[in-house]
Amino acid sequence: MEHHLLDYYKAIENTSRQMLEAAQTENWDQVVRLEGACAVLIAQLRHKSATDQLGPEERKEKTKIMQRILRIDAEIRCLAEPWLNDLAQMIDRSSPAPMH
Repeated sequence: MEHHLLDYYKAIENTSRQMLEAAQTENWDQVVRLEGACAVLIAQLRHKSATDQLGPEERKEKTKIMQRILRIDAEIRCLAEPWLNDLAQMIDRSSPAPMH
């Protein structure tokens, strides 16, 4: 099956939404798994965009999709920030004390 560039943007948006849903339920393992899936889709998009281009209407749709992805990403970051702070504190506590 031939994928068009816009299909990759839509797939990235869909995966981003799933990441947000996982973050909302604090399922951070799932967030990380989905982040990996996004990375694969982005790599495929980069490869495909080397040979394919979007038409004017598709570029408009791409812009709308990218804006939605950025909003979703911002929401995920807000949800993840407390978790990341907790993780950093756990790492600090488990690290050996520096020797002077």
